[in-house]
Amino acid sequence: MPLGDNDVSKTMTTLKIPASPKTETGKPSHWDELRAVFPIYLAIAKQLEIEIPFGQDKRSLPEKAEPALANKVIAWLDSLDQQVQVYQLRHLLQMTTLNASESGLRALILRHLRKKAKSTIDRDKIDFLLVQYFALCAPPKIYHKQIELQDAAQVMKGVLGEVDTTPLEWCEPLEKMIESLKAFRSLRDLLKTNFIEQGRKVKESAGGMFYDPSALLAFIRFNFLLRRTLIELMHADLIAIRAGLGQLETAGVRIIDCHHLGLSASEPLDKIRTLADEWKQPFQQSYTEKTVSQAFDKLLGLRTDVERALERASSKNGDSAGLNRSGAASRNAASAKPADPPASRITSSASASNEQKHGAKAASTEVPAVLDFESCMESIWEQLIAAPPTRGRSMTTIRLGAARILMSSWEVSAFVSEDGFAAEDLRRAVVARALVTTAVEQAKETGNATSLERSLMIARVEVSRLQERVDAAKQAKDTEAAVNLGISTKRLLSALDEAEKL
Repeated sequence: MPLGDNDVSKTMTTLKIPASPKTETGKPSHWDELRAVFPIYLAIAKQLEIEIPFGQDKRSLPEKAEPALANKVIAWLDSLDQQVQVYQLRHLLQMTTLNASESGLRALILRHLRKKAKSTIDRDKIDFLLVQYFALCAPPKIYHKQIELQDAAQVMKGVLGEVDTTPLEWCEPLEKMIESLKAFRSLRDLLKTNFIEQGRKVKESAGGMFYDPSALLAFIRFNFLLRRTLIELMHADLIAIRAGLGQLETAGVRIIDCHHLGLSASEPLDKIRTLADEWKQPFQQSYTEKTVSQAFDKLLGLRTDVERALERASSKNGDSAGLNRSGAASRNAASAKPADPPASRITSSASASNEQKHGAKAASTEVPAVLDFESCMESIWEQLIAAPPTRGRSMTTIRLGAARILMSSWEVSAFVSEDGFAAEDLRRAVVARALVTTAVEQAKETGNATSLERSLMIARVEVSRLQERVDAAKQAKDTEAAVNLGISTKRLLSALDEAEKL
């Protein structure tokens, strides 16, 4: 049972917060921390149209503190802390490049942790900021696995210091919910659990024990895994919807009934496709069980409308051998057959074309003598089409010879059901990673590093390009694309680091 407020003072564990940056005299510098968070507060004030009591010439704080200026800065930051809600802070960090600043996030977290009297708003901000920091700093090799408390402790060491990872008894409800996450295969199943609200109740019942460092790790892990599962399942539903829309278009359907989505009984297919393509993660407003459930209910409603349209089209056309298979594919999120792929994904190979059309045999995993960018992309695409991943699966494995390449759900989606600049960038990131991984395995087997050097050159060029595309997505306020591209870029960098150690 979670501890109540009356139990907190008896069992409170002291949080050993890392010291502030030190000055030349060795004393902690509170001013350096203020300078680190000041740009974030300026951005918050601009976003919320709150008056900024500093002229343009005073908005870049000097390295050395002036007493009058320092007092003015502290007073202003304190006043903003009282005004800004957690969802407003979440929206700002997720829609700007401030989220990419490890030092800024760290300073903001420590500022709130060091407060002697913490309000409920402070607690919720700390809860959110810790997860943002984890998401930013977690290395790619643990980003997609079943993260343990030890993993969270390692990533959060710069903020929380050394933390005991022994599970706390009163955090057991979080552990049970995390275990249940593994079995979910649809958003509908997850949303029936009320896990968001249950996690909030555990947090609220903790009182001051929430700030126990071991408890903070438990909440970081729970929040990250819950959100990751929501996003993965959302992607699975979007893949199914887009694939179903493609089948309807092929069947000549132009208008569908979308009353489950809350629209009319005769919505143009182009409009619905645009809605699906522009779907955004529902984490940018007030983040409650109700608001998230409402947003996901609309997505599930859209999926129901598309599936029923497929069934009606199948019945109308009498093509049970064709459209019924399409409807089944739509009901199985990641296994839906995609629309015709862009020309850039297809080679002139006649055998590849026949396999694509008839599915007569599985795509080959053999590595050509010279694995170039285009042939690698084609091989990945063929394998995904020949053996579509199962619905709700967070990772998919592609094999090229002895190499195994793990792909995230959004990377798979970029190959099988999406197009546009973000999808193309994700495909290139996967191909570059596959080239490096394959070349590493070949170098280990043969001792010849010629192909490895060539792959490393290609990958370095792609990393530079991808980093620019991440910035472009952030500037365009396309949060989903920025996050997904950022993760895929990190994984490519990790592959580069491993290859360069050979």
